[in-house]
Amino acid sequence: MAKTAGRLTLKDVAAELGVSNATVSNAFNRPSQLSRELREHILEQCRQIGYAGPNAAARSLRTGKTGIIGVMLSNYLSYSFSDPVAHQFLQGLAEVFEEREYNLLVMPSRDNIALASGYESFVDGFIVYGPPQPKKLAQLIGQHKSLITVDFEIDGYVSVNIDNYDGARACAEHAFASLSEKGTAAVLGLRINDQNRVCLVEEGALFDESTITIQRLRGFQDAAKAFKKPIAPEKIWQIPDNTHKLGYQAAKAALTDAVRPELLLCMSDRIALAALQAARHVGLRVPEDVKITGFDDIPEAHTQHPTLTTVHQQSKDKGTIAAEIFLGMREEKSLVLATELMIRESCP
Repeated sequence: MAKTAGRLTLKDVAAELGVSNATVSNAFNRPSQLSRELREHILEQCRQIGYAGPNAAARSLRTGKTGIIGVMLSNYLSYSFSDPVAHQFLQGLAEVFEEREYNLLVMPSRDNIALASGYESFVDGFIVYGPPQPKKLAQLIGQHKSLITVDFEIDGYVSVNIDNYDGARACAEHAFASLSEKGTAAVLGLRINDQNRVCLVEEGALFDESTITIQRLRGFQDAAKAFKKPIAPEKIWQIPDNTHKLGYQAAKAALTDAVRPELLLCMSDRIALAALQAARHVGLRVPEDVKITGFDDIPEAHTQHPTLTTVHQQSKDKGTIAAEIFLGMREEKSLVLATELMIRESCP
């Protein structure tokens, strides 16, 4: 063969293997068009001669598609891959796209990585998980490509969400029903104001009502009002990131307050699990001395002792559904998924 392996074209490979250009192309791009045996034979022959497949950039120019889906995360990559909820969401996405041989380009919103690198122009569309920085969101919208949002909404675009308000309210109503007559509650909130530190909510401006954590806060507050036990601002804590360390810091402060709450309503299971540890460290029994609830129903919620009363959200399903809508496997319309209250030992 005249050309070196590094410069092989699809036409060169087809001639070398004695098949049509379309057969080689289908082996890489449209596997359903070939029998499994033929496709594996073509791919093995290509490996032997050093051909890795059609050039993605050339294919993009020819078809307008790259087979790459951009996934914009609202947080740091390191955080997103360690967070159980984000991990389940990404698993749901990956399973659908991998089965149909699409690739994912994962892009952080909070990292100092400029979209000006051109990555955003190379993908076929975007799935945006959580509200990104406004500048980056504007850049994605400016690409005029398919875009689906998860855990937030943009006018004119399809979204996949859970019912955060109803989930939080149902959990709080269950918890308030078990309090003593004089018992009070505190909220360990997550990203509910503009302060990048653990503090009382009154020390900063609340975020927009459309954010998922503010929806959870409203659910907690409305349940409290229904039981005539309103939650004072000095009993609502802001936690800037969903980590054990920051959750523990807020929980210990709440539990060592002069007027100790009988109930901690936590906006995530990670925070609630940190609160369980803080309660043990200050000599409190759960649920006898303090009741604790979470939100998410991550695996640790039912393996920790005491097991955690929490709100189950369909984290993996959000990824699966978003991917299926993107690929046209589902109707292109926004969805709000139901939550389920999981009653366990921390607040029976």
